[in-house]
Amino acid sequence: MKTKVLSIAALSLGLAAGCAFAQSSTVTGAAGGAATGAVVGGPVGAAIGGVAGAIVGTAIDPPPQKVVTYVREQPLPDDGIVVRERVVVGQPLPERVVIRTVPENPRYAYAVVNHERVIVEPSSRKVIRILE
Repeated sequence: MKTKVLSIAALSLGLAAGCAFAQSSTVTGAAGGAATGAVVGGPVGAAIGGVAGAIVGTAIDPPPQKVVTYVREQPLPDDGIVVRERVVVGQPLPERVVIRTVPENPRYAYAVVNHERVIVEPSSRKVIRILE
């Protein structure tokens, strides 16, 4: 009985740690969740942890409508850039892309990349939404 209680506690802590680690992206989320699950629950734990980590890694809060409206209303900058890399929600923009903070809500920033406006998280440069 004591072993079951300790196993359940370890599994709970392991999944919580895996979920916290997984927030960086889908790939690292899946890898972190799988590693944590494997340590705690063996091959079955790795499979479950990988799926849970991937789901948590892709969770990004959508920007408020006020932020979307602000970004849409801004004039196109002269320094809009074209990059070879595909712009993908959840992935960071290349360092050479200039991002501008949304003054009324500094949790968000935006850029114009490949002739598209994108809303990003300033600290990580992760794309939150692509506006069309």
